[in-house]
Amino acid sequence: MRIVTLILCYCITLNCFSQNLKFGKISKEELEEKVCAIDSNATAAYLYKYRRSYFEYNTNSGFELKTEIHERIKIYNQEGFNYATKKIRLYKSTGGNEEKVGTIKAYTYNLENGKIVEVKLAKNDVFESKDNKYSNQVKFTMPNIKPGSVIEYKYLITSPYTSNVDEFVFQHDIPIKKLESSFSVPEYYNFKVNTKGFLSVVPQIETKRGSITFTNKSRSGGGYAAPTRTTYSTSEVEFTNTISRYNLENVPALKNEPYVNNINNYRSAIKYELSFTKFPNSGMETYSTTWEDVVKRVYKSSSFGEELKKTAYFKSDIDALIGAISDPRKRIELIFNHVKSNVKWNDYYGFYSGDGVKKAYKDHVGNVGDINLMLTAMLRYAGLNANPVLVSTRRHGISLFPTREGFNYVVTWVRLEDGTEMLLDATNKYSVPNVLPFRALNWQGRIVAENGGSGLIDLYPKTKSKNAVTMMAKLDDEGGLSGSYRSVKTNHSALTFRSRYGGADKDDYLEKLENKYDGIEISDYDVKNQKELIKPIIESYKFVKESQADIIGDKIYFSPLFYLRTSENPFKLENREFPVDFGYPYTSTYRMIINIPEGYKIESLPESIALGLPDNMGSYQFKVMGKGNTIQLSVVSNINQAIILPSHYEALKEYFNTFIRKETEQIVLTKA
Repeated sequence: MRIVTLILCYCITLNCFSQNLKFGKISKEELEEKVCAIDSNATAAYLYKYRRSYFEYNTNSGFELKTEIHERIKIYNQEGFNYATKKIRLYKSTGGNEEKVGTIKAYTYNLENGKIVEVKLAKNDVFESKDNKYSNQVKFTMPNIKPGSVIEYKYLITSPYTSNVDEFVFQHDIPIKKLESSFSVPEYYNFKVNTKGFLSVVPQIETKRGSITFTNKSRSGGGYAAPTRTTYSTSEVEFTNTISRYNLENVPALKNEPYVNNINNYRSAIKYELSFTKFPNSGMETYSTTWEDVVKRVYKSSSFGEELKKTAYFKSDIDALIGAISDPRKRIELIFNHVKSNVKWNDYYGFYSGDGVKKAYKDHVGNVGDINLMLTAMLRYAGLNANPVLVSTRRHGISLFPTREGFNYVVTWVRLEDGTEMLLDATNKYSVPNVLPFRALNWQGRIVAENGGSGLIDLYPKTKSKNAVTMMAKLDDEGGLSGSYRSVKTNHSALTFRSRYGGADKDDYLEKLENKYDGIEISDYDVKNQKELIKPIIESYKFVKESQADIIGDKIYFSPLFYLRTSENPFKLENREFPVDFGYPYTSTYRMIINIPEGYKIESLPESIALGLPDNMGSYQFKVMGKGNTIQLSVVSNINQAIILPSHYEALKEYFNTFIRKETEQIVLTKA
């Protein structure tokens, strides 16, 4: 699904005070403001957000990309203190090129005894660190922050990466009172403009002449009779700059909501993607213009296509592993497990190989590209139809437009002769075919074929994940509950559990589980099939939990799901503009047998119900029966689609409201 830009008309004309936008010109009105006029719930707000990006010619290195930043933020209360910390990401390459930030000028302003008091950010409070091999980070926290403070900072970033223009972001999770941005591009660069979000963002376009002055040096003489003479001359080259200006006022906050794959997918922003360059006396060099162009450029890279062709480093190991095996499914299983067990993921993302697949195999560690390109190459060597799939992870966002920057991950696709397709990711040791890690479940991926061709593939699983809970419980006459719990988990439910439980300290894990259920006491805790990945996870324990029923007079009241019931609807907004993304389809089942206290009988039970979402997107069944001193409960909840569109949000919200109300209904016991 493509996200389209919806044009909304904002007619807000709130002007609470006159604002001087020059750096350091803070007014008392700004400091005295207690509540944001745009959003009374805002913990902070941008009073002014300024960005100017432009190209400047350096006689030694050519064009550089410059970005000037000036931001002024109002802190309304203590919850807004985190906006006093700024992180600046600076890209770098293994070749030594890197972005640099100039002097940071920053102040905190407070109103004390009716006077504006400013505190300057000290140089030793600015910290530089290595983020990863591809980026550095500059971080600072503003001093003397209080409720009511205004902070302001400005800096300049110089970048050698003229093709990589950071996204112009026009909406944040706090409101913006005034925004000014501009992008100036010389005629030698042609950028596509990609727009996303729900705000109407239309630039003002103008052109201006620019020039580059070159200094030429020549020497003459130098013979026996004449000294060497150096003369200098200058020449000038003129060109046209195209400037796009963006001016917005009173921009509302974009607030995160439950079950959004990545809120940045819906944030109002402009992305400039380099299409081609054409310099004087040079031919045109094209960049990302279509998905076919993107895939071909990726495939031709020595860190991608060439790595897929290498086999010598693993040939003997794979021959020994599958030499006697002809079943293609078994071959896939053996090779998949071989990679998972021999090469550990170093937590670096990327679809290109890092230091080469051969080195990753030898050192038993590599990035995502190393591991899954290696897996693809091994499967091809084994005679299987395998290709890499470019993916944008959930944190990275949806790749809406043809761009290499839109991807940051790669998995492996395999197709058998009977038409069966599998998606594999060997970065997670608990992963199985068609159960990708949750981070990779993000709409569609793009298959990269051997000849550089491509096609789309849905990353969401078709098979439901299941969590089936069985509980045998006994309620005593003081409202305490004791019994046994058993759950059976498959697919993504099992993968999630294995990933959390496998790397955790077991005592710490149990403590967190007891805290999750508000002080339950757990004993005889056991997990089966933790390492047998083709089998479901079976979790079991015995428990004791107090205060699970209300005793009023000679009656006992309790919810039959006790501490397992859903108590709160995650969908609270009246309207929602974004899809609801559950990640994968699932079935949750609860089957409970409850023994009631001696001397009591069943007075009333909740009615059974069956609910359904439109277009078979989901269903819910609640059945409860009682006989003698035993109550049997069955609850089955199905979400049949990973993605539910905003058009069905109202139905989904009411669906959750209805079954949550049902799960809070009480069983009533009375003394016999």
